[in-house]
Amino acid sequence: MPDIKTALRSCPLLKALPEPAFDEAGLMAKVRRFSAGQTIYDRGSMQSTLCIIAIGTVRVTSVNPAGREATLIIFDEGSWFGDTVFSPGMPRVYGVTAHEDATVIELPGERFRQLLAKYPESYPVVLDMVSRRLWSAISILEDDALRGVSARLGRRLLFLAEIQGIRISDTDAVVLRLTREQIANMMGMTRQGVHRRIKEFESLGLLRLDYGKVTITNPSELKAHIAALD
Repeated sequence: MPDIKTALRSCPLLKALPEPAFDEAGLMAKVRRFSAGQTIYDRGSMQSTLCIIAIGTVRVTSVNPAGREATLIIFDEGSWFGDTVFSPGMPRVYGVTAHEDATVIELPGERFRQLLAKYPESYPVVLDMVSRRLWSAISILEDDALRGVSARLGRRLLFLAEIQGIRISDTDAVVLRLTREQIANMMGMTRQGVHRRIKEFESLGLLRLDYGKVTITNPSELKAHIAALD
């Protein structure tokens, strides 16, 4: 059983909340557990909850009419999903599935919005995090239109770090719990093509490939290298 307030404090979206707010959030929180492959919610559902991952990973997916699932994002511990909590009455745009066994803390939409209104000092951080997600999503569209495969791959890995609240201007290593197959699925590439590009970055000391994970050894150096490829 995760400590609810510890898990909430680990979420970058909530880091500006004062201590009394975490006490209140803990009282409204609901803990849910999911097995790997279990649906957390479907596309089009009208749930209005903010979800914070306490344990495990989840994947955001889209399914085409033929039933083929594409992984769009994989979120790790401390990340949040359910951005429609900020747009009550809007359906979920994508589905979410437990990528591995996961424990998720849910905050009900209306009560969460009331909490933010009660502690308005949290708004600058919340707006910054949401705007970073929007910027990252637009950047992917730009990449697909304008950049080569190596630059697209490197920027997608940085995007996955950025969307979880990690500042890619930092020099600290970032671990992404992803396999080559999962990256290939996200980008519409073959596993072999992803492997070749990762090895190129690895030879430059920018990435490290291990079993079930990819490490960005220095995000700022990877970002600078990709800029030079443009």
